[in-house]
Amino acid sequence: MAEAPSDTEIGRRVAESFDKQGFMTTLGARLLRVAPGEVEIELPVGPLVSQQHGFVHAGAVAAIADSACGYAALTRMQAGAGVLTAEFKINLLAPAAGEKLIARGRVVKAGRTLTLALAEVFAVRDGAEKLCAMLTATCMAVGGREGVSD
Repeated sequence: MAEAPSDTEIGRRVAESFDKQGFMTTLGARLLRVAPGEVEIELPVGPLVSQQHGFVHAGAVAAIADSACGYAALTRMQAGAGVLTAEFKINLLAPAAGEKLIARGRVVKAGRTLTLALAEVFAVRDGAEKLCAMLTATCMAVGGREGVSD
């Protein structure tokens, strides 16, 4: 039986993969926390991620929630595995407005190939958090390939 990766190794794997995501860089998102089965991503709020009413665009909200789910799932996958989202559903519960958004992803059920994860996205204003979105995702382990071109 293979030895489970350490929390440090898991954090390194997630951080290395996150740093390769051009879209997260474009949005200005950053990785806040990684733990087995859990990931937090922060997105500063500003004009570049807003929609016509001044709220954070739903696409940006979905992007950080999807990444939080995917990386939470990756923490439960074998070393050398990559992760792809097979599907997700998002509920937008309130306008995303504040100084920043925090997406907290966690694994609900991990399997060998498919993992179900949930992300909650909070809008932070003056230190107070307000739940603005929830996303459920089915994430698929891809063996040892960072990019899949099938």
